[in-house]
Amino acid sequence: MGDRTTRGGADPLAVDEPDPRRWHILAVTLVVGFMTLLDVTVVNVAVPSIREGLDASAGTVQWVVSGYALTFGLVLVAGGHLGDAYGRRRIMTIGLIAFIVASAAVGLAPGAGWMIAARLAQGAAAGLLTPQNAGLIQELFTGPERGRAFGYFGLTVAVASGIGPVLGGGIIALAGTDLGWRLIFLVNVPIGLVALVAIRRLVPVPRGDADREHIDVVGALILGLSVLCLLYPLIAAESGERLPLLLVLAVLPLAVAFVRWERSVRARDRQPLLDVGMLSELPTYGSGIVIGTLYFAGFTGVFLTSSVWLQEVRDLSALQSGLLLTPFAVGAAITSTPAGRLVSRAGRLVTIVALVVIMVGFSAMAWMTPGQTDQALWWTFAPLLLFAGLGGGGVVAPNQTLTLQDVPPSVGGAAGGALQTGQRIGSALGTAALMTVYGLTASAHDGDTALRVSLLVSVVVLGLALAVAVGSHVQAGRREAAPD
Repeated sequence: MGDRTTRGGADPLAVDEPDPRRWHILAVTLVVGFMTLLDVTVVNVAVPSIREGLDASAGTVQWVVSGYALTFGLVLVAGGHLGDAYGRRRIMTIGLIAFIVASAAVGLAPGAGWMIAARLAQGAAAGLLTPQNAGLIQELFTGPERGRAFGYFGLTVAVASGIGPVLGGGIIALAGTDLGWRLIFLVNVPIGLVALVAIRRLVPVPRGDADREHIDVVGALILGLSVLCLLYPLIAAESGERLPLLLVLAVLPLAVAFVRWERSVRARDRQPLLDVGMLSELPTYGSGIVIGTLYFAGFTGVFLTSSVWLQEVRDLSALQSGLLLTPFAVGAAITSTPAGRLVSRAGRLVTIVALVVIMVGFSAMAWMTPGQTDQALWWTFAPLLLFAGLGGGGVVAPNQTLTLQDVPPSVGGAAGGALQTGQRIGSALGTAALMTVYGLTASAHDGDTALRVSLLVSVVVLGLALAVAVGSHVQAGRREAAPD
């Protein structure tokens, strides 16, 4: 791959003078990123309405949630590489047009099958769009400014996560059960069209020639099969199917085949889907991907299980449920930007403290929330979710900054796509796993017990992320102490 993948040091394609419009460009791309991330959470409060409106099973509707995250994650690395090679503006234009069309198809879906297909297409379009954020931040910002930019990205993630349930619940409350869930997706059309104009006017055209010779289709197919063998059994288990669990046996062979293939692609001096060499050559990159994957697996499903519990067990409205889930995003919004600035001085300690805070918050929720009256939820569930959110805001932006700090900007899109692939796969697996745990526990016991167990499972997964973060921090200290 020549100079394009030089590890560390100066990148040959780096621009000496920063673009004076870089903050305006970042704002436009974050609006697009906000829209794609919003569609991960906005559907959570609409699950009961979609079940009723389309007369679909729980397992079928689960694909509406997890299918989007799945294709989103599968396309991210390829989308990042395409942005590196063909330019951010071109790929963002194609991706946004596809996202608008797919959003309209979801909102107008006549049946569950149509809706699932459109959601898969919508997720794939989002996968083209999202890695351009990380790529542009890598290209446009350096030093502490990069931490600030990733801080704003973390803020975008937090606000999108928080406003999703409220926006979805509010639209359903105003427009009614059937029309409401459709408008949740149709609202992307006018917003997307405005963003499309802004992209064409502000995002710069790339300078110079890029490596366009190879897209790793085989690697994408192998990675996709391995994820499907993990995700599909979890979704099927919620509907009582056990035979698909056999697919899990194929995950390890597929993972080994993926690594071997990616190494062979790199050996042929071509750009792999995921440069597995960076995982060992850049220690913060590999650990950052693992931390991001485990974090998103641990916390994302909490919102879906909580939404289902609030609406189906506590019989609250979609709007009430959305408002009760909002405090997490409020807390994350408070800490995201300061954490992005602090990481340049404190490093991985920011992530460690943040993970401890969110684990304490979820543990307290598991202990205190079940058995409380509906009115008491506003004084127990909501404040504890706010506390957990204060920790959540200190994970995403610092982890993005640390993971990509040594990655050359010329491959920033693909590298950022790999990081976000882990996050999307973690979200899909975590959501499916927690909903499966919730459903099985509710069938055997009751809804309150199911919520408690699902929260504790989330804490366990977040504990794994914490262990990796501590290990990364210790290794970083040893590298700094080692003589040159």
